[in-house]
Amino acid sequence: MSNYRKISDRIEELMVDNPRSASRLKWLNIVNAGKTEIDYLRRNYAFDLAHLRSASAAVSFQRPQIFRGGKYLFLILHFPTFKGGRIVASEVDFFIGHGFLITAHNNSLKVLADFFNLGRKNPASLLAYSLESSAILLYEILNVLINSCYPLLDENSISLAEIEDLIFDRKQKEAVEQILNLRRNIINVRKIIQNHKNIFQKLLEIESSIVEKGAIKKYYADLVEHSKRIWEILDNQKEMVEVLNNTNESLLNNQMTDIMKTLTIFSVIVFPLTLLAAIFGMNAKYMPFVDQPWGFWIIIGIMLIGCVGMLLFFRQKKWL
Repeated sequence: MSNYRKISDRIEELMVDNPRSASRLKWLNIVNAGKTEIDYLRRNYAFDLAHLRSASAAVSFQRPQIFRGGKYLFLILHFPTFKGGRIVASEVDFFIGHGFLITAHNNSLKVLADFFNLGRKNPASLLAYSLESSAILLYEILNVLINSCYPLLDENSISLAEIEDLIFDRKQKEAVEQILNLRRNIINVRKIIQNHKNIFQKLLEIESSIVEKGAIKKYYADLVEHSKRIWEILDNQKEMVEVLNNTNESLLNNQMTDIMKTLTIFSVIVFPLTLLAAIFGMNAKYMPFVDQPWGFWIIIGIMLIGCVGMLLFFRQKKWL
């Protein structure tokens, strides 16, 4: 059976109790741990004070870590989540020992809350229900969290396809902002995921008095493979966004070159006309065509002939 109770507004307890087994497994889920929640853990568990302070919602670590306490493990892990249109790191702290598992987080990872509710409503769906091992429950939680990365990677792939369409539809300016946003998201996921493989490798050595060592190793090796696969996808996405960025910059440079060429041709054509107009505007005595009845039109004709001549010259040089 499964016993659930709400200890406080921020602490929930799920007791996973399989009637066929004499052992029991307790999962404490703590959201936005403050002084009250830390004091509760301090009274009921022999955790190191530094680890308890690290689990406080007011403290945030920049990289994943694993510590071994007296009779427990303390883990700090980060997982990507969307916030305001960008991917950010969400921290989850784990205390794991014989017969108990404690998770402390800021409730930004919906999959973790959903998994806790699943265990509350249907405990038999949990692998830990049949084995009643905190090591197995930790594996299940990590498996859910690491698998939640794949939809984010799928979003990145969709963005890559959209950017490619924009680029080849000659919408370079619209593509620039999307490229910058996608590059930031990929970099953020890489920073979050980069050390997970090492942490999971260390967890391969985790021991349980209930589950065989080989079985635990098999489960955690699966997490290692997931982290490798995610890293490979991120590498491919990083390479793709760099290629698209280079392509977009090349097309922007080509557009700028065309604009500069057009302006240069225009200025070169206008220069002799300006020069001719300045000469005939000097009001010097005995200026040709000035005193003739058709002088104005003759001068305009000379200008037009100069324009046509310059255009023919540019065309012959294949500059147009």
